[in-house]
Amino acid sequence: MQSNQPSMEKPLILVTNDDSLKAPGIRALIDILRPLGKVVVVAPDRPQSGTAHAVTIAHMLRIDLVYRETDYEEYACNGTPADCVKMAYKIVMGRRPDFIFSGINHGTNSSINIFYSGTMAAVLEGALTGVPAVGFSLNNYSLNADFNPSRKYVREIAEKTIANGLPKGICLNVNIPDVPTSMIKGIRVCRQAEGTWQEDFDEREDPNGRKYYWMKGVYVNNGNGEDTDQWALENNYVAIVPVQPDLTAVQAIEPLQHWF
Repeated sequence: MQSNQPSMEKPLILVTNDDSLKAPGIRALIDILRPLGKVVVVAPDRPQSGTAHAVTIAHMLRIDLVYRETDYEEYACNGTPADCVKMAYKIVMGRRPDFIFSGINHGTNSSINIFYSGTMAAVLEGALTGVPAVGFSLNNYSLNADFNPSRKYVREIAEKTIANGLPKGICLNVNIPDVPTSMIKGIRVCRQAEGTWQEDFDEREDPNGRKYYWMKGVYVNNGNGEDTDQWALENNYVAIVPVQPDLTAVQAIEPLQHWF
């Protein structure tokens, strides 16, 4: 397995997202990362928000070169963010990159949103394969979101990740408040807040008289301690949550062993 320690050579950086190759957030991330290494972008050719860790098995995958110059390549893939990482490894680069950076997502991935996030699926794919990976999200869902206030913090976190690497199997979920730079109080390393989505469906009718449904929902925070990412965001801190793919509830193993 490839070491998770940074190389002394110019690092090979994979950039992806779930909002598509054309999203302003990924353009901002590319601009921040290009001075830090050789950057290869493999991103969806259309929005893939909410696809989580889905992979494509029901139709053909395609990947197209969009742009290339020294130390920079850009590809569009018709798959999910997880597909993009896998295709980058096997088709584009022929090896695992030194680092993966995903985002900057249009919208928060704090708390339980990580379970639905294509942005973080790409990052978790990195953790599964031993590649240090970080996902960045801005708490603004608009395509016209201003990413300039987040640049300082994205660069700082990326530079420290490249300099230090990450523990094996660990990736980072970074969420940035949507406020001017002068209002951001700093960075906090947090735990994931406990929350739920209270979902509902609007019932509508198409021009042919057939019913269809549009999901809507309200996020409810069930555990807003000052050590959580949700509290940090609401109080204008950049929140970093270390994440691992192992979902084992270790504390439940011993009680369940008494059942059998």
